[in-house]
Amino acid sequence: MLTRQAKNLFYRIAGPLMQMNGALYEAFRSPPSRNGGTIRVQLGPGQRHYLHGWINVDANMFTAKCDVWSDISKHLPFRDESIDAIYSHHVIEHLPNLPVHFRELYRVLKPGGVIRVGGPNGDAAMREYLAGNAAWFSDFPDARHSIGGRLENFVFCRQEHLTILTPSFLEEIAVAAGFQAIRVVKPITETGYPVMFDSQVMSHEWESSPESPHTLLIEAKKR
Repeated sequence: MLTRQAKNLFYRIAGPLMQMNGALYEAFRSPPSRNGGTIRVQLGPGQRHYLHGWINVDANMFTAKCDVWSDISKHLPFRDESIDAIYSHHVIEHLPNLPVHFRELYRVLKPGGVIRVGGPNGDAAMREYLAGNAAWFSDFPDARHSIGGRLENFVFCRQEHLTILTPSFLEEIAVAAGFQAIRVVKPITETGYPVMFDSQVMSHEWESSPESPHTLLIEAKKR
């Protein structure tokens, strides 16, 4: 895992290039608004979670597998109302401004478009911490033996995570952006939009504790 300092340096050096590349893609290659086809986008596929048939966007062009190299923290490289579905898994907790990000998700979706987004489950973490269930937590990224240390690992991940995610917090942000039909869904097995979020998507999710999921996932729809 790269340090926060190393990532900050990368973004300082590569940020202008990513912004220019994203702007060129949006202007000349991104799908047109209200296009007739079904366009699905994944944000942050990383090295192992590339989705075939989707447009995969990532800021890391060196080790990640992506179709578009762009910084998604401030702007998405797509035209207004051009995308049918957006998926991101353990990405949003790394972003500095979630209200801005959700407004961008809403902007690029067609009317009736849907999102499936999520990351570390803050509600479950607090519940398991108060129950004294240290086994629910892993010792990643640092070897921690205390339950408090493991909670710190889960929530902050060496300062890689910039916020804590809970259902009420994500709902507040999504509603403010204009989304409706917001609901929490279980990883791997549950979706309200199986045509968009099919078995290929589900196969990239994981969960070792189905009754108290480590991942908080929400789906929502644009009016």
